[in-house]
Amino acid sequence: MAKPAKSPQKNRDTPLFSEVVRLAIPNKGRIAAPIMDLVEKSGLHLAETGERRLITKTLDPHVEILFARPVDIPEYVATGAADLGITGHDLVIERESDVEELLDLQFGKAKLVLAVHEDSGITSVKQLEGKKIATEFPVITRTYFARHKVKVNVVIVGGACEATPHLGIADAIIDLSSSGTTLKTNRLRVIDEVLTTSTQLIANRESLKTKKDKIEEIHLALESVIRARGQCYLMMNVKRSSLDAVKRLLPGLSGPTVMDVASSENLVAVHAVVNEERVYSLINALKRAGAKDILVMAIQRMIR
Repeated sequence: MAKPAKSPQKNRDTPLFSEVVRLAIPNKGRIAAPIMDLVEKSGLHLAETGERRLITKTLDPHVEILFARPVDIPEYVATGAADLGITGHDLVIERESDVEELLDLQFGKAKLVLAVHEDSGITSVKQLEGKKIATEFPVITRTYFARHKVKVNVVIVGGACEATPHLGIADAIIDLSSSGTTLKTNRLRVIDEVLTTSTQLIANRESLKTKKDKIEEIHLALESVIRARGQCYLMMNVKRSSLDAVKRLLPGLSGPTVMDVASSENLVAVHAVVNEERVYSLINALKRAGAKDILVMAIQRMIR
């Protein structure tokens, strides 16, 4: 038997990140656009190739993007076809994929709920013994009912799960709900919450060891964009005599930053990060307290 060829020995000129990290993201669906926006804002800009391919390079030569169905991403990451992936926690659980969840991206939030028609007399899980349950999540559904020691018949559907009780296909459903509007529209009533989910950055366990540095870099880049969401950067000039009054209005992350200004008016420059929901009412309060030359700037990334 021929001996396997030895891997070429790395020399001193080998770059820090000598291997490519592949990040799998959804190619379609309601979270595809927000994820693409997150990736771009993190600095992982797609290379200009004229068209989007299944595997697309980024401007970072050590990172490439794999576009895939959200439901397939957990397995792509678990098997090493991708080192990282962005998909729903619910899909990770449904596919029973052995991956590490690194970061909650804090969007795509929803609940997987057990619901029945509002005219149904069913009010508890136990009353569903022997009944038909329609779902796109058969693994989660079977696990849920096994935990409650209730035997049911699982009907797997590919969509429009909420219509099945009306059509007589099922007695109840287990389906995702973000606002509850679709359930109400279809006259469905929730009797239990099965799972809470949101979009996650997931990683292959072996890649976390072999490509640790680059994965941490990508992790930090994505996390910094998430931290910056809903935050604004305020800059203003304040007379030193009014500084205490202004500081009381600006808690910021660790308190405002105060710097001397080269001015004959005895001014200081005050910088602070505040929640953008406060900006509307805060501006007038700051002016009344003695601030002037106020600038409000968006924050793209924030690293602690």
